[in-house]
Amino acid sequence: QVQLVDSGGGLVQAGGSLRLSCVASGLIYNKYYMTWFRQAPGKEPEFVAGISGDGVSKFYSDSAEGRFILSRDNAKSTASLQMNTLKPEDTAVYYCTARNSPIISVTASEYAYWGQGTQVTVSA
Repeated sequence: QVQLVDSGGGLVQAGGSLRLSCVASGLIYNKYYMTWFRQAPGKEPEFVAGISGDGVSKFYSDSAEGRFILSRDNAKSTASLQMNTLKPEDTAVYYCTARNSPIISVTASEYAYWGQGTQVTVSA
């Protein structure tokens, strides 16, 4: 079965960096859009960034644009989200997700596969 394992979260001061990783198994990896969502307490999941199966197309939320960099390695079935210049408002649980489609979606319900989540906490 499809499994996504995400990791790399932690506690960091504002202005610092973290690198989140996602390892996928049980799917034809290069057919899947890989996307990161985040969810803060009491809020709905929020789109952060997505990358197409071939790695050519990348999309970022306004809050992530210019600070976060999303990449993937299809040979290793992995995806990484480099997060720089972190802010307290970036605090959330971050989820790696996968969608069997060549088209990006920013709607969480359209992603069938989710990792377990990794906590990112940014202190002021």
